[in-house]
Amino acid sequence: MNQTPIYNKEAFLQIVQDRRAIRTYDENVKISQEEMSEILTAATKAPSSVNLQPWRFVVIESPEAKAKLAPLAKFNQQQVKTSSAVIAVFADMNNLDYLEEIYGKAVEHGLMPQEVKDQQVPSIRNLLSSITEQANRETILIDSGLVSMQLMLTAKAYGYDTCPIGGYEKDKIAEAFDLDKDRYVPVMLLSIGKAVDTGYKSYRMPVEQITEWK
Repeated sequence: MNQTPIYNKEAFLQIVQDRRAIRTYDENVKISQEEMSEILTAATKAPSSVNLQPWRFVVIESPEAKAKLAPLAKFNQQQVKTSSAVIAVFADMNNLDYLEEIYGKAVEHGLMPQEVKDQQVPSIRNLLSSITEQANRETILIDSGLVSMQLMLTAKAYGYDTCPIGGYEKDKIAEAFDLDKDRYVPVMLLSIGKAVDTGYKSYRMPVEQITEWK
């Protein structure tokens, strides 16, 4: 049975189709911390494995912070210089530390019955305590990739443009911004601001070529 979507499908598809990687931004446009917080809050509605939300953000917006980032992103100077901010996305290897807090708050806010929490928390802790460091890393990188994509789409809905950046000194970025490099795994940088050009459209392989129906 067909159901009417509860959202504006056309508007959402337009956001998806209009999103492009932008490398030059209007340097006069600044995003307030209040608005940036709204964007990040919406982005963090992304799903994550057992809802542990391993993503962490560093919003690099001040001239001093951008100057610190610039030599670590040598091939992306334009984005760093002209964007309103560059958001460094990290994945927290210690995400299990927040299990009790997250599930406790779910109960407190009426989102989960106490008995469900009491059942799930020990099971999740036992399961995740036994996985390898590599398995944990792979999981939190996937989760942080999901929040990064949602962040880009949310930014577009707010009227801003973004560019995901993978070319930077990943082995130095955490320590440069006072994070424990063994705990916080770099995922990507996301420049954000108002585009001064339209960017380039890019070719996408047709669904028929990349999909199998069984």
